[in-house]
Amino acid sequence: MSKTTKKLSVVMLGATGAVGGEALKFLLTSNKINKISLLGRRPVDNISASNVEQHKIDIFKPDEYQKYLSGHTTAICTLGVGQPSKVTKEQFHKIDKIAVLDFAKGCKVAGVEHFELLSSVGINSKSINYFLRSKGELVDELIALNFKRLSIFQTSMILTPTNRYGFSQALTLLFWPIIDKLFFGSFKKYKGIKVEKLGSAIGQNIFNEKSGVEYMSWENFNNASLR
Repeated sequence: MSKTTKKLSVVMLGATGAVGGEALKFLLTSNKINKISLLGRRPVDNISASNVEQHKIDIFKPDEYQKYLSGHTTAICTLGVGQPSKVTKEQFHKIDKIAVLDFAKGCKVAGVEHFELLSSVGINSKSINYFLRSKGELVDELIALNFKRLSIFQTSMILTPTNRYGFSQALTLLFWPIIDKLFFGSFKKYKGIKVEKLGSAIGQNIFNEKSGVEYMSWENFNNASLR
């Protein structure tokens, strides 16, 4: 797998989240990036790098932030509802599908060649599970946009160093080391991944010279070296 030698410019949506934040940390260590533009409902704290621009936007008004998308080679989207079970289907649909698709459409119009999406293992536009079906439908629509390169990161349990979502996540983090051992062979894709390793993998992947649609799973994340 060859590495690109050209300078890249990256626009990110979702950098204030756990995964997006880790991807950004990796990108900030690279000297191969001309510019990093961060779009979001609130700024990322403690960013002083000279090649970073931050823009506060309304994620539901793509026409208003379209001007910030031009001049980028790569887009990274880690936007999403942290706990889908805590919101209505309508809210989930609006954030995880519509807002993401609007961002992708804007990127395509702006000439972005490579689009990376944080998604989920098991997505399928024909699934009876609403969460998996919606995310599967989103990927189908992203494929139809015909980016030069589209990278779909299919994650299972994302392991964060702290409990971000209350009692249910606390239990999951407590028992996951035991559950995780049950996933082997073809079930490895369901294994948990540390958030810093996932973010690093997302950041590293933009430097690989590839084209077309690629689906990244646990083995890809786990084999990516940390910073």
